[in-house]
Amino acid sequence: MSHLLREHAPITEAGWQLLDSEARERLAPALAARKLVDFSGPHGWQHSATNLGRAKQIVDAPSRGVSGAQRQTLALVELRAPFSIDRAELADADRGAEDADLEALDEATHRIAVAENTAVFHGWGAAGITGIVEASPHEAIELGEDCERYPRHVAKAVDALLSAGVEGPYGLALGPETHTRVLETSEHGGYPLLEHLREIVGGPLVWSPGVKGAAVLSVRGGDFLFESGEDLSIGYESHDADVVRLYLEESLSFRVATPEAAVALT
Repeated sequence: MSHLLREHAPITEAGWQLLDSEARERLAPALAARKLVDFSGPHGWQHSATNLGRAKQIVDAPSRGVSGAQRQTLALVELRAPFSIDRAELADADRGAEDADLEALDEATHRIAVAENTAVFHGWGAAGITGIVEASPHEAIELGEDCERYPRHVAKAVDALLSAGVEGPYGLALGPETHTRVLETSEHGGYPLLEHLREIVGGPLVWSPGVKGAAVLSVRGGDFLFESGEDLSIGYESHDADVVRLYLEESLSFRVATPEAAVALT
C-alpha cells in the first residue's frame, strides 16, 4: 500500500488515469523552475535530506582524545495542495463524458506550481530555502514600463553575468505580467520582442507563474540545484457521498551553488 492511499478512494482505474493525465497536462507549462535549473530525482518519498558535502565540528566528544564532526544536510520540504472532486463528475467520466468538471484539480496544480517556482526564485525561509533572486549579489535591474527597452535591460544582465565569469547559455524567467507585456509587444518593423530577447540570452524564455518581474540566469548547469524526493503525485484524503477529497503532493529541496549566476529584473 502506498502512502498516497489511492487504494482507498472510490475512484476507478479509468478515473485515476483521467486525473493523472489532467494534472500532467496542467503542470507541464507551469513548472517553470524545472526548465531552468538542474533537476535531480525523483528519489522517492523516503528520501529526506540533501547531502551538502560539508561537516561541522562538534565541540564535545564522548571521550577524551577523539574529535567529532557532523555531516551537514538540507532537509526536504513537503508541499501539498488539497482539492475536491464531485463523485458525480467522476461517474460521468467513467460513462465516457469528455467534459468532466476538473476545475478544482486545475486550480490545485496552479497553486502548487506557483509555490514551487516562488520557493526556487524568491526563497522559502521557514523551509531553509534561499531563492535564486535573493541569493544574487548583482544589483537588480529595473525593467520599467517601456517594453521596447527590455532588450537593453536583458543585455545588461547578460553583460553582468559575463563580467562575473558566468558562461551561457542563459535563460530568462518571465513573471506572468512581464510575459504578457513581452508577448503583446512588437518592435519597430514588427519584429517580436520575444524573439529578440531569445537571441540575447541564447537559451529558453519561460513563462514563470510565481516569479516577480523576471530573472536572467545561466543554464550551463551546476549553479542551481533542485532535488526531488517524491515528484508531484495525487493522493487520497477522504470521501463522503458527494465528493472525494484529494491532494497534490511533492517533496523537494533547492539550493544555490553559484549566487552570481543570476540577475534579477524588477
